[in-house]
Amino acid sequence: MRQPRMRRLVATMAAAAAAAGLAAGCSSKDQVPSIGYAVDVAITSYNAGSARGAAGGAAAVFGRVLPGFFYTGPDGQQVADTDVGTAKEVPGEAQTIQYRLNPDGVYSDGVPTSCDDLVFTWAARSGRFTEPGPDGMAPMFDTASTAGYEDIERVECQSGSKDATVVFRPGHRYLNWRTLFAAGELMPAHIAAQAADVPDVVSAVQSGALAAVKRLAGFWNTGWTLAPGELDLSLLPSSGPYRIDSYTAEDGLVLVANERWWGNKPETGRIVVWPKTTDLAAKIREGAVGVIDIGAGSIADLNLDGYGVRQVPSRGVEQLVLGTGGVFGSVQTRRAFALCVPRQELFDQLGKVDEAPEHGLGSGPANARIVQQDSLFYPAVAGTADRYRTPNAINASAALDAEGVPDATVRIGYLGPDTRRAETVAMIADSCKSAGITVVDAGSPDFTPARLTEGKVDAVLGSTAGAPGPAGSLSGVAATSALRTGSGLNFGRFGNGRYDAITDQLAADDNSVAVLNLLTEAENLLWSQMPSIPLFATPRTIAFGAGLQNGIAGPTKAGTGWNMDRWVLTR
Repeated sequence: MRQPRMRRLVATMAAAAAAAGLAAGCSSKDQVPSIGYAVDVAITSYNAGSARGAAGGAAAVFGRVLPGFFYTGPDGQQVADTDVGTAKEVPGEAQTIQYRLNPDGVYSDGVPTSCDDLVFTWAARSGRFTEPGPDGMAPMFDTASTAGYEDIERVECQSGSKDATVVFRPGHRYLNWRTLFAAGELMPAHIAAQAADVPDVVSAVQSGALAAVKRLAGFWNTGWTLAPGELDLSLLPSSGPYRIDSYTAEDGLVLVANERWWGNKPETGRIVVWPKTTDLAAKIREGAVGVIDIGAGSIADLNLDGYGVRQVPSRGVEQLVLGTGGVFGSVQTRRAFALCVPRQELFDQLGKVDEAPEHGLGSGPANARIVQQDSLFYPAVAGTADRYRTPNAINASAALDAEGVPDATVRIGYLGPDTRRAETVAMIADSCKSAGITVVDAGSPDFTPARLTEGKVDAVLGSTAGAPGPAGSLSGVAATSALRTGSGLNFGRFGNGRYDAITDQLAADDNSVAVLNLLTEAENLLWSQMPSIPLFATPRTIAFGAGLQNGIAGPTKAGTGWNMDRWVLTR
């Protein structure tokens, strides 16, 4: 880590600690060589840019294993990671970003980082490589989102070089370009190239060699799948301060210091990530956990004596993502269901954190999907939600009768066990019963949001984009993408051309008057079409064990592990 970035990181950490009050105290005792990190994600993929990886919370686990040019800081902001390289916007007729990878950069398997990685990531996430599918042309790559990447015309790169120039399409501009090629999403092209038998990724992508690109896509989609006890470490090289050492159900995901890392060495040489599939309460009782980042109230009767604990509202929005087929095939049925969901009561009982603020994030029910509660635009766009603040069973029942579905059944799925989400479903079921709607709890330990797409549930209960754990950022890219036509995060398969056009304009326009008008139109449209029902800022319980130093809450998609390489635990 270079000294200028160290100063910025220290300043960021100090500011966040003061704001959140969560920095643990220092100690002069012996340093513990391993720290347990409990986080409520399902670790299913190494690739945070894939739909599977995004839904599985890869960004909250692998941000310091596969870093990018930027990472999501504790307040949700994008922060430059100059250990990886530099990125700067340069003048030109088209928007142009120059990327320069650190000349010392090398993967843990000895292969240097190169612009091939940028070309491969862009190819996977641009949406331009398609193939025939049952419903027309379909993307080859199972990407979470094409936001920003689809606006790129080309990535200029000579295979093996440390330099790349990203040129956007004429007339296209992407204000949130710092979210591109970011932590957890810049994947090792050389691994995919070997597995797919593609000698030169850059040449294959730039020439549009579809057969080669299709093989690369096959690896992108499934080659980085993770399952306990089934790792091939040769496919999982690291470009960050930690690398994967092992992953088993018994011992968790073990990260160890990457010997080839060229920046400041991790303060602690071993981090054990305990995912949601573990009995987290038992691990905490056993003293195996030094840092906890879980949904508030998700584990009943959790004993956190000895920890510094706070509940904080996150950048993610707890919500019901609705299907657009089956029982919710008509917009009238979706609106009817929204009329019986007790949004205010859910916030009061389950979404309100201790010491909730009077204004801003976590101050009340979330009344918008793509505008955050602490945004200056929020008060102007949130009024449409008033109709759905408290339940109206009479109007809901009448709407269902008019649609000819007087006895609707709604299956709500979520990643369990999760006490708070189970209580959420129970409260919705009780409220909607009088409207003639039967709500079924379809939560399970192996649940994924893809079950909504498959028609196995009617709604997903989770945070932004259906995420079970850490979610959200200041940029709001995932929130916007989750409702765009064809997005990998759009599990309900909502599609609206006008909404897509609005989000395209928002991505490029920074005029405050225009932005306000577009956001107002977007939120009005979404409350009318009801592809999802926002509830509240997802509350997080973040705790640090006694003697944990440099721990700073990260209630965003990057989780509190955003700076795990700085953690120190003394006892």
